[in-house]
Amino acid sequence: MRNLMIFAAILIGLGTFMAQMASKMSPAAATTTKQTVAPAVTVAQASARTLSIAPDPRGHFATDGRIDGQRINFMVDTGASVVALNETSAARFGLRPVPGDYTSRVTTANGTIKAARARLAMVEIGGITVRDVDALVLPDEALSENLLGLSFLSKLKRFEYANGKLLLEQ
Repeated sequence: MRNLMIFAAILIGLGTFMAQMASKMSPAAATTTKQTVAPAVTVAQASARTLSIAPDPRGHFATDGRIDGQRINFMVDTGASVVALNETSAARFGLRPVPGDYTSRVTTANGTIKAARARLAMVEIGGITVRDVDALVLPDEALSENLLGLSFLSKLKRFEYANGKLLLEQ
């Protein structure tokens, strides 16, 4: 009986986690009501190498950034292994994978999909710049928002959630 209760608790926790991930990953076209989201605003504080990001109205940490000097919006996702770009955004930076480039399998809350590997020469968020960042390009229908994942975050001195904000330090 004890094992059954532990198993049930694990399933409930896993279900909650998957529901949260699905809300992050679901395509915008799948929503039935139009949502108005304030533009991503990042406020740098303390120094040019420390960035403080407040949550947006949805509770996500959205921020403006640049890839190779071109502006892009990201949602910071500490659960994403790499920076993930949808095809439309990637095309703005000259990344246009052909069908044969989609060789990586990625497991998301929406299931397993194929993605194309890429390397970004430079990613900037506020005053923080990281070079040679691994990334994946996913089909637009699989990724509604670009994700700033661990291939960027792990190259920082630290990142942490404190006082209701996400802090990035290089």
